Amino acid sequence: MLEFLLCSVFTILPDYLYRRYVQGKRWGKELTTFSIWYELRLGITTCLILTVGLLTAIFYYHPTTTNVTSFFRTVTILPEKSGRVVEVLVENNQHVDEGDVLFRLDSQLQKVAVEEAQRKLAELEAQISVSAEDLAAAEGLVQTAAGQLEEIRDQLARKRVISERNSTVVSEAEIERLENLLASRQGKLAAAMSNMRAVKARIEILLPAQLASAEVSLERSEVELDKTNIRAGISGIVEQFALQPGDFVSGVLRPAGILVPDGSGVEEFQAGFNQITAQVIKPDMLAEITCFSKPFAIIPMRVKEVQNVLASGQFRPTDQLVDPQDRPRPGTLTVIMEPLYPGQAKDIPPGSKCIANAYTNNHDLIASGELGTGEFLFYHAVDAVGIVHALILRIQALMFPIQTLVLTGH
Repeated sequence: MLEFLLCSVFTILPDYLYRRYVQGKRWGKELTTFSIWYELRLGITTCLILTVGLLTAIFYYHPTTTNVTSFFRTVTILPEKSGRVVEVLVENNQHVDEGDVLFRLDSQLQKVAVEEAQRKLAELEAQISVSAEDLAAAEGLVQTAAGQLEEIRDQLARKRVISERNSTVVSEAEIERLENLLASRQGKLAAAMSNMRAVKARIEILLPAQLASAEVSLERSEVELDKTNIRAGISGIVEQFALQPGDFVSGVLRPAGILVPDGSGVEEFQAGFNQITAQVIKPDMLAEITCFSKPFAIIPMRVKEVQNVLASGQFRPTDQLVDPQDRPRPGTLTVIMEPLYPGQAKDIPPGSKCIANAYTNNHDLIASGELGTGEFLFYHAVDAVGIVHALILRIQALMFPIQTLVLTGH
């Protein structure tokens, strides 16, 4: 309607003035309700054509959409393992910091596992202390066996010297006995040394490895115990949290609530424009939005990013081929916008429904001096009609409360 009224100023109004003051046709005489459609046919037809062209130019070069919102991410509060709640430490709509404990699960089995691992670790530490005494005993046995071997070796050497000087004093049986005893003492010394090496290997290799394994087992048990304390993975607001002691929560079927991270969806808006505007909307393009949650306010925006794919073309491989005619909707061009001046949209709740206008700006192209006369006038007209769209957005902002509260009664 606004565009039609604007176009009528340049078409219908001049046609009427020509009929009235040049041709002398008077209203109520030659110009009546029944004859005006014929008398002003040239102006009316031109007005309709101009209105259609103006609307096309406005909506193409200054696109608009009602599909604007500020999406925000939520984090589901889930335990890594299923369990029964024994204590709840936060309330719904409460702000929590990263690492804060939200609730606790029954941890009796985990505590038993930790105690068992601690006892195993203490047992190994005691074995290390006992093994030190075993090493001292093994070293003593080695020294004893070495002394006994040296004693037998001396006796055998002395007997052999005496036998060589006087064979009747020392018999061959005595020499053989000492030789056998020497071999036995050598074996005993070898066994004592082997036992000492085994004790050393146990102290230096086996027990430290078992101790490290026990420490890892204790650490794993403590981690499992800590998992019963369900913590906030990120700072935010706890929502839909009605957990009570005795409830059973599961990582698959029974989530505990939702955590809305701080800053998620704040001052960043996603808009879905018609695909026909894909060649018009570019990054750093100026825009404006007005939201239902903040009526009467027009917020200047900047196009931060234009998504280079359309969500309607997404598919997941299945056992059937995708037929394009089965797509229910053509899909929209997703555009991410942010306030031109930081802080202007901070009081708009994330998830708000908004209306957006984007404006084509040809100032640099016009100022370059590279355009012909026709192009110069055309781009001037494109930039000028943007004010019509801006005016429409402001009218919509004024009509929001009336439409919502009076006409719809919501």
